[in-house]
Amino acid sequence: MTDASTPALRQFGEFVATSVVPSAARVAARDAVLDTVGVTLAGSIEPAARLVRDVARAEGGAARCAVLGTGERTSAGWAALANGTAAHALDFDDMCFVSMAHPSAPLVAAGLAMAELTDAGGAALLDAYCVGFEVEAVLGRVMNPTHYERGWHATSSLGSIGAAATAARLLGQDAGAATRSMAIAAAEASGLKESFGTMVKPLQAGLAGRNGVLAAQLADTGFSASEHAVDGSQGLLVAMQSRQGTLGDGAASLGQAWEIVDGGITVKLYPSCAGTHPTIDTLIDLRAEYRFTPDEVEAVDVLVDSVTPTVLIHDRPTTGLEGKFSLHYCAAAAVAHGRVNVQTFESPCLADPVIQALLPRITMRVDPAVGVGQPTLTEAIVTVRLRNGTALERRVRGARGYPDRPPTATQQGEKFRACAERAVSPGVAADALDWLRDLERHPRVAAFSDVLTAVPA
Repeated sequence: MTDASTPALRQFGEFVATSVVPSAARVAARDAVLDTVGVTLAGSIEPAARLVRDVARAEGGAARCAVLGTGERTSAGWAALANGTAAHALDFDDMCFVSMAHPSAPLVAAGLAMAELTDAGGAALLDAYCVGFEVEAVLGRVMNPTHYERGWHATSSLGSIGAAATAARLLGQDAGAATRSMAIAAAEASGLKESFGTMVKPLQAGLAGRNGVLAAQLADTGFSASEHAVDGSQGLLVAMQSRQGTLGDGAASLGQAWEIVDGGITVKLYPSCAGTHPTIDTLIDLRAEYRFTPDEVEAVDVLVDSVTPTVLIHDRPTTGLEGKFSLHYCAAAAVAHGRVNVQTFESPCLADPVIQALLPRITMRVDPAVGVGQPTLTEAIVTVRLRNGTALERRVRGARGYPDRPPTATQQGEKFRACAERAVSPGVAADALDWLRDLERHPRVAAFSDVLTAVPA
């Protein structure tokens, strides 16, 4: 039995080792794993993912764990790094507005590697994902938005500790070892928002997955660490500029409530920063409703909360990666074509003269009234001014794919197949989708690599 006076990591360790995961949480985790494998396959052909694999290949290592989309195998740590980087390479992976992180890229990367290493089944993988998600959510609720606003990339910083929890669960660690795993990961945690729009952003997701695997492996040997690494006087909360100096009773709530069920996960339907999605959604809807053309648009004005400009830092992007963190570019693409997809951030679209002509007509401004009482990055006021004097204004909260507007099974499948088919054949993609939809029943996660490398009939 623990209480609020018990070190946070000891409470985390008890939860990781002993919690019974409810069925609703497993269902949410299954959908998250499915979505993440899809975007990992899509991202596996991106330059950032290829370069990480090149280094992994040069380094060598025991060929134990699959690198998705390649048919290659490497050590657990390198596999987590490679798959985590690929999962985040397109910024198409899911989002949690409590942790202010993309939870699944590190959690799934670490989970798949450790599930293969331990020969675990699908149910064990899902349980491990859930405990990692919940640990991140507790930290996020206490630390954000200050932690995120000060420049920390929570996908990497908090994701390292969540990934360690996932890895510890799959290793079957007791509470003491799980505590050490997360304490080691707290020392590894890093990640900078200044890296947004470069290859380092997806790398940071991969590093979080790798950090979790390494931390749990070291803890399994008896490696020592401070159980005050999170809430000590010089621990994570202080060093990484947490909103609150202590976790209070946050850790004690673990296992009593499940954020993955109550709050849910935001599934991305556009491969760009989540902060662009409310605006993209609104402009696509206005364009369809009023049937205006790009030439008829005099200006687009978007009012946002104070955090959004610290994330969407590229007004005039010159690369696809920068475009994913440009409200101006994403808005211009939505007005120009009525859609935002993977191709939007590739070279031909970046040079599109219609988009380029629209960019100077789009403004983003902070309004103190935007975002009040709402999760950061989720609210915007979008105004389209037409040359005939018409002004079309919408205040939008959230976007399609958010927990209150989740994708249907059909949309989920369409996204998975479109992503997976960038790396594997349509037949293999369809088989992988079926396999993942039944993940909880599979006795060996390691068998999934055979599905991905099968020759389609």
